[in-house]
Amino acid sequence: MPLTPELAAIRFGYGLPVAEGSPRTAAAMITFLAGPDEMAAAWPIAGMEVLGPLLRDNAEARRIAGKDPSQRHLYEVIEAKLAAIAEAGARATLARALDARDALRERLVTFWADHFTVVAPAPRDAARPAAMIEDAIRPNLTGPFAEMLIAVSLHPAMLIYLDQAQSIGPNSPQGQRQGRGLNENFAREVMELHTLGAGAPYSQDDVRQLAEALTGLTYDPKRGVKYDTRRAEPGAETVLGTTYEGESPETVRRVLSDLAARPETAAHLARKLAVHFVSDSPDPALVSALEAAWRQGKGALLPVYEVLLTHRAATGRTLAKARQPWDYLVAALRALGVRGADVMVWPEKKLREVVWTPMRSMGQFWRRPRGPDGWREEAAAWITPQALAARIDWAMNQPQRLARPLPDPADLARRALGDLVPEVVIWAATRAEKRSDGVGIVFASAEFNRR
Repeated sequence: MPLTPELAAIRFGYGLPVAEGSPRTAAAMITFLAGPDEMAAAWPIAGMEVLGPLLRDNAEARRIAGKDPSQRHLYEVIEAKLAAIAEAGARATLARALDARDALRERLVTFWADHFTVVAPAPRDAARPAAMIEDAIRPNLTGPFAEMLIAVSLHPAMLIYLDQAQSIGPNSPQGQRQGRGLNENFAREVMELHTLGAGAPYSQDDVRQLAEALTGLTYDPKRGVKYDTRRAEPGAETVLGTTYEGESPETVRRVLSDLAARPETAAHLARKLAVHFVSDSPDPALVSALEAAWRQGKGALLPVYEVLLTHRAATGRTLAKARQPWDYLVAALRALGVRGADVMVWPEKKLREVVWTPMRSMGQFWRRPRGPDGWREEAAAWITPQALAARIDWAMNQPQRLARPLPDPADLARRALGDLVPEVVIWAATRAEKRSDGVGIVFASAEFNRR
């Protein structure tokens, strides 16, 4: 069975109705994905080109204030600018999800941002995760996975979050002089999360050898990302049977490229894509087809996405996934006719009350998962009594703030679920005592909470 437009919008996008001019077939979705990034142009988000100078100035201002507290205002002004950039980036992310004709692109960006999770260590760093997405993920969304992996691994947000900026070769000149040593956090997550996957045949020695190969790679606000040979562990390292010589950025890129090309990486990412988009327990045939496409294309992502959209196991009408809070709220706003331009001018209080606070009550803090493994996928993580109560509360109370007049509940059900809407949902919604209750029934229904 080919992918229907309704199913494509719900399973691989952010819900119905789709934006005018959206692709309606799997082939058209792939063509859009390979084309220009419309939403990045429509709703720009700052990358490190903008943040870098501000972070550098902030570090210098904090240094000055440390010596002279009367100069505290210097960095407070800069931190206010950084906070404003972070807030604008969050709004723009929401606007993109609401307006995108190629909503698959926005879903894939969310998937890869979660795969390469980074969390800001302090409020002044809050714009860094979005900068990494803009700099490293969006530009590499359809290319070889190795290029995305390298771009993310060399980004300041990742180097800071996983402590690579603090890792020093114990036998390097700087390590011996300062008595500081290796930090294995980044190397471990590169193997366990970003490439091979937990349970892959690598050892603690492989982790340590990779950590040694990555020493020298660091970041500071004044100079940005750099490779400092004074911090690099001297000598060759052997990772998964391959020996890497030379303390240089090229060695780092080579070892990351080799990890990206491993068959374990293909298997890990194939299953992760199937789980995220299709089912918590995906059909093994789908996983095998994705893995085959990955290996045949040597990590090229576009052919993998094509299999994801066209495999019979991905085009069935059963909605097997629970919408995560972000997915749920975006889909509800789309169904109510909220556009990107609307959220960009909402007062901060309204945005907080409509999106960020409810999202937190539903169990998902904006860009703050609890660890580098990102958000959990299984439905049981999201459909809990407390989280479900928060969804019902949103469904019953927020729509009347957002759509005046409220839509007819039956029309809303058809608008939000297309030909996937069960008659029982329409029946219940139309028999509600108040129109707002009928609208709430649609958004609280099991069908709307799935994708």
